Amino acid sequence: MILYYLLTTIYVLVCVMLLLVILLQQGKGGDMASAFGGGSSQTAFGARGGATLLSKATTVLAVLFMLGALALAIIGQRGPGSIVSGTPAPPRPAAPATPAPTTPAPTTPANPAPATPKPPQ
Repeated sequence: MILYYLLTTIYVLVCVMLLLVILLQQGKGGDMASAFGGGSSQTAFGARGGATLLSKATTVLAVLFMLGALALAIIGQRGPGSIVSGTPAPPRPAAPATPAPTTPAPTTPANPAPATPKPPQ
């Protein structure tokens, strides 16, 4: 379970760093003229420059973000763990014996004879 918490902490740090690296990057052709087709470049996605340190860091952090999300999803599927999951259950206490009844139950015959009426006198 310690692995889950360690991986979650690293994942949160990667998320924060990815957020900062993306916000630090300069937009490509983000001025008003390029919004209406007046950009200085005629290529479809703007001028292609060399990969800067920030773009490389973005790529590495994005890959770590995806792998971390996958790893946490796989670990999280096993369900919540418990600290005592590996220990055996404590023994149950012995159940107290029930005392025998002190008064005997009334007995009735299994097949009582039918009552015969007396002849009149």
